[in-house]
Amino acid sequence: MIAPSVLAANFSHLAADFKMVNESEADWFHVDVMDGSFVPNISFGMDIIKVMKSLAEKPLDVHLMIVQPEKYIERFRDAGADVITVHYEACPHLHRTLQQIKATGAKAGVALNPHTDASLLEPIIEDIDLVCVMSVNPGFGGQKFIYSAIPKIRRLKEIITIHNTKTLIEVDGGVGLQNAEKILQAGADVLVAGSSVFKSENPKATISKLKSLDFNTFRV
Repeated sequence: MIAPSVLAANFSHLAADFKMVNESEADWFHVDVMDGSFVPNISFGMDIIKVMKSLAEKPLDVHLMIVQPEKYIERFRDAGADVITVHYEACPHLHRTLQQIKATGAKAGVALNPHTDASLLEPIIEDIDLVCVMSVNPGFGGQKFIYSAIPKIRRLKEIITIHNTKTLIEVDGGVGLQNAEKILQAGADVLVAGSSVFKSENPKATISKLKSLDFNTFRV
């Protein structure tokens, strides 16, 4: 699955970029919400997400890079989030927060910062619909891929297989045609691509090339 990251879109032509993604082979829109506290950047609030929802013909994958996300789960769901991902590092009561997300009808995701061990999710993997492996330090687009994410993806795949869950592995940060095969080979299911899509000469073609990579062919 391909989830273009809206953070890399042209905000002065947002409707045009959403139309492009709607007409492409992409599966989701990835929306990064930042609060200037959990990460050193500020991005979208609920009102902007409502506008995005009105433009989107595909699900909104909303990634909350914020402190105390439990205070805002219902509001982001009401704004249009179909998948809501919170950070392991921001949730002292992670299981309860996942149940809160699921109670709204949204899919529940957990994001891991580059330094966070994947094994920490094993006790609750059966409650997680999606794990977002951060392959850059969260907060800004356009960063280089951190290759220590690869063994983390493999470890998550082992945990998911052992527990026989349908949890998806999403990889976010520095993803493009230059490394997508390695990421898929490790076991990823969803590629978040920002600059590599929106800054390319032909975004639709780039999405198509990413989509055409068969993870069953590359996975070992």
